[in-house]
Amino acid sequence: MITTTVMRTTTIIVTITATIAMITAMTIMTTAMTTNPDGDAWREAPLLLWLSPAFPVGAFAYSHGIEWAYEAGDVTDAASLAAWLADLARFGAPHLDAALFAHAFRAAAAADWPALDAVNELAVALAGSAERRLETTAQGAAFRLAARAAWDCEALARLSARDGEPLAYPVAVAAAAAGCGMALAHAAEAFVVGQFANLVSAATRLGIVGQTAGLKILAGILPELSTLAREAAGATLDDLGACALRSDIAAMRHETQYSRLFRS
Repeated sequence: MITTTVMRTTTIIVTITATIAMITAMTIMTTAMTTNPDGDAWREAPLLLWLSPAFPVGAFAYSHGIEWAYEAGDVTDAASLAAWLADLARFGAPHLDAALFAHAFRAAAAADWPALDAVNELAVALAGSAERRLETTAQGAAFRLAARAAWDCEALARLSARDGEPLAYPVAVAAAAAGCGMALAHAAEAFVVGQFANLVSAATRLGIVGQTAGLKILAGILPELSTLAREAAGATLDDLGACALRSDIAAMRHETQYSRLFRS
């Protein structure tokens, strides 16, 4: 019984990952064909690897509070999950992370290292609970370590100069993307979609939705995620803000949840 469940879960994760990778690849390919005939847009291709569950940042271990929301009865089916994710996109921490990603990207692209450090400090400070802080800093440190092994650049090296200090995940990914000469619009969109694909993957493993329902939810929210990324790319520090109280409560309550699969 346990073996069968594990096999089914693995199949679900692989299928969702392949679908998101295909959508992102098609977006990049279309851009390269229509706006850049020389194919330079393929410099964003590493995003398919960086934001894949196979990239060693441990994203699979975090549910962003959805595990507690499921136990509390807030998220129990496809409709409630879709509504929860839509609220996160509009008002929650992922909305905030998208803007922080853009700020970090611009700082790294301009080689403004003090500004990059400042964005990172702000990103860590804005984590609303211990598990949210763990979620962003553990993935940030893991991403920096893995990315430097194959895609090292000055922006990542500057971040690495502060070894031992917390590094927020959106800042780490943004620094790598800018350092590799990617376009902010493509990088931000891929980052946002990757974040929500991981949340749907967590919901699937919790049994909230099945494989097909999870894919339908992702397909349904893609336009909204694209809008989020586009707006974040032009955001200023004055636009930073998030207010998803139930999600924040879920993150804090999860810290003492009796039975847990996830670290957040």
